[in-house]
Formats: sequence, C-alpha cells, structure tokens
Amino acid sequence: MKIGIDIGHNCPYDTGAVAIRNEDELNKEVGTKVIEKLILLGHTVINCTPTTASSLYDSLQYRVDTANKNYVELFVSIHFNSGGGNGTEVYSAGLSGTGFNYGQKVLKEIVALGFINRGVRDGSSFYVIRNTVAPAILIECAFLDSSADMFRYNGENMATAIVKGITGIVSIVSPPIVPAVSSDALKLQQGLNRLRVTDTKGNRLIEDGLMGPKTESAIKRFQAIEGLVVDGIGGTDTWNGINTIFYKPLLSLSLQNNLATRYVQWRVGAAIDGIFGSATDNAVKNYQIINGLEADGIVGENTWYKLIG
Repeated sequence: MKIGIDIGHNCPYDTGAVAIRNEDELNKEVGTKVIEKLILLGHTVINCTPTTASSLYDSLQYRVDTANKNYVELFVSIHFNSGGGNGTEVYSAGLSGTGFNYGQKVLKEIVALGFINRGVRDGSSFYVIRNTVAPAILIECAFLDSSADMFRYNGENMATAIVKGITGIVSIVSPPIVPAVSSDALKLQQGLNRLRVTDTKGNRLIEDGLMGPKTESAIKRFQAIEGLVVDGIGGTDTWNGINTIFYKPLLSLSLQNNLATRYVQWRVGAAIDGIFGSATDNAVKNYQIINGLEADGIVGENTWYKLIG
C-alpha cells in the first residue's frame, strides 16, 4: 500500500502549538516512527512534509501536491491538539467512506492506550483533507496543554497504535542484531566490525569473544562517534546505539534520528553533531554518487546497504 504521511507543521510559516510540550517536536517524533514502522511492514511511504515554505498556504499546498502527484492510497496527517481538553480525535472527509473507516480504526487503537475518545469528526473544511485525492485523515493525537495527556503520552506507543489502526497489524521492528543489554564480547566485536569501527590502529577486531584492549579501544571509538560516555564498556547505551543503527531508520532533512545520524555523518565525512542538516545532506549525496546510488540525500534501504550491508 502506498501511504502519504504528513508530519504536521514543522515548516517555516507553519509551526505548531506550544504548551507543556512542543507540537512540532511531538509530530516529528510520532511521524518519523510511523514512517519507519510502515516501511518495515513492507508499505511504500511518501513523506509529504515540506522542509521550507513561503507561506502557510504554500506549506499546505506542498503536502497536498506531494500526496496527489505520488498517487497515494491513503493520506495521514499527524498533529497534537491544544486549547483545553483531553483525549484524541480524528478528522476525515465526512462521517462515512474509506477515510472515516480508517479514522475509526486509528482512534480505537489510540484510545486503547488510555486516551479519552473524542470521536471521528468531519474535517471536510481542513485544507489537506479537502484537497487530497486519496482518502485522508488528520489525527489530533492528544492535548499538549493537558498534563494528563502528556503524562500518558509515549511516542513509540502512539506510533504503534496509528500503524495498527492503518494496517490492522501490530507494527514490527527488525530483530536486534545484538541484545539490548549484554556483556557478550563476541557479539560486540561482530557488531563493531559490521559498523566498520576499528581499533586505534585501524584494524578490524578479531572475533574471539575476548574483551581485550583492542576491543575496548573500538568501543571507545564508537562511543565517541555516538556522543556517549566514553568508558570502553559495552553497557546499555552502547548496545542501544548499535541497535539503533542496525534498525536502519530512514534519514533525511525532514527525518531525524540523533544516534543513526551521527553514525552516518561519521561514515560520509560530515561534521558529527547528530543533526541531519544541509551539510549532511550534501555529504550523503556525495557518498551516494561515489557508490553509484541515486543522489537524493535520503538514507534509505540502498544507502544503508552500502553503509553496513
């Protein structure tokens, strides 16, 4: 299925509400996770979020045009509410039809997380719903100015609920290549070798399962790349950093992941700051050209394959 995901606001002249939390940040957190999960389930995802705009109209029109030009089968716009209230509401083009049905399914899954059910509402007046050819829904996940909603909010759970509502399947992730927490030196050596993190002399680690000085030096190098505490110990943060990269999250100017971005920046020769900005975009494009890939600046399946196999 080809699905258009619109990460609400997150664009000049089109920024979200700010209360207990910042809407732009939560929209991006949930939207990015939804995209990753849908891709892992085998769906084609079109990111309809603009990176720049000259006006609010320009921002909205870009989202609609991107969805329509790519002939998406469903358009999903992700937002958070404010203005007093609690719970979740979903908007569709009228109170019947395909969009309405998807809205009911998504709402059911989010409400199961403990949020108040505010219903599926008529969003025919919303620009992105009115002008998108495909069935469209706009999700107001929760209220930014509700302490109860923000206490209950968890980005991973919210994204999983949305994906399950859309697909009917509990979103999956690739099984970790290494355990989340382990002192297994062999798997650590295998993981670092796959990431091409060498010892201080630039040599691959011998995969012998022994935690010696060379393995420790490679761990420290990886920790420095990822901005972690450099202690040479394969603790929770180090394993999480490795696993995050092995999940191969989609990265671009509009899709951020600090740990994965830092690793990509190291591999493509960009300054390592964890922010996928224009300099990183250019470095990724150059890497793609060198490796015979489409130079689109998006770290997707083909680029990840070149990076880590």
